[in-house]
Amino acid sequence: MFCARTASAMRAHLGVSGAAVTIGGFDGIHTGHQALIARVREAADRLGVPAVVMSFEPLPKEYFARDTAPARLTRFRERFVVLDELGVDAFFCPRFDAQLAAIPVQGFIDDLLMGALGLRHLVIGDDFRFGHRAAGGVDDLRRAGAQHGFELEQVGSVFLDDVRVSSTRVREALARGDMDWVRRALDRPYCLTGKVIEGQQLGRTLGYPTANLRLHRRTSPVSGIFAVRVAGIGDGWRDGVASIGTRPTVDGVGVLLEVHVFDFARDLYGRRLEVELVEKLRDEERFDNLDALVEQMNADAAAARAALAANMAP
Repeated sequence: MFCARTASAMRAHLGVSGAAVTIGGFDGIHTGHQALIARVREAADRLGVPAVVMSFEPLPKEYFARDTAPARLTRFRERFVVLDELGVDAFFCPRFDAQLAAIPVQGFIDDLLMGALGLRHLVIGDDFRFGHRAAGGVDDLRRAGAQHGFELEQVGSVFLDDVRVSSTRVREALARGDMDWVRRALDRPYCLTGKVIEGQQLGRTLGYPTANLRLHRRTSPVSGIFAVRVAGIGDGWRDGVASIGTRPTVDGVGVLLEVHVFDFARDLYGRRLEVELVEKLRDEERFDNLDALVEQMNADAAAARAALAANMAP
């Protein structure tokens, strides 16, 4: 899948063919997002043009409310991987900065939709807004479509258990540990990815060596102790138990993902791992001493093995 961060690069890639496009945050790429992408893929095949997803980095909410923005479900790299798996041809992800935040409705249409993308077909959700202060809406796009000759398609929301699927609802389900709802809302397991960094090696001295991964998010969307499966070590997935949090018993600083892979003791420094959160076991808590911590780690490992045995492997 081709990826462009600037309008000029996107224009050069598409040439005169134009594209079928959908636009949004696409954080999590849940089934609501996937419905939009499926319609774009169908339109692209019918018109003989590339299927393009347009998003932004950082996400607009992160730009406008840096300290209070919602926790990011998927990093840029993770969004790219999932979009590629869904059959998207190109990912247009310009930097969201002061200039883009101030772009007027007509400038968004002229410079981005037509200038960068040569828009042929646009798929939007039922709450899509664009341009400075989100002043643009579906009526503006209908007028632009009549003027420039592109098709406009609006797709309704997707519901799961009578709840509208959204990035907000996925975050809420992660916070309460409802991994089954998250898995169905995403149509895939929820995974975190990253490179293994060197830690304090305390887990090794306690009998539970861990691979440590930074989440590269200002705020983590999830915390606690989880039964997990891990890819990136070799062929297939390996079972394990993981902690996501600040490690209060040892006065940790910053959120870290610590993964103990069962029956595995080799160093993994520098490897890129994918960690599937299968089942939440408990919240993170502080223990009075390391002996109490180890006792709980033993119980967590046993609970994780049982949970994984009850769940089919990917």
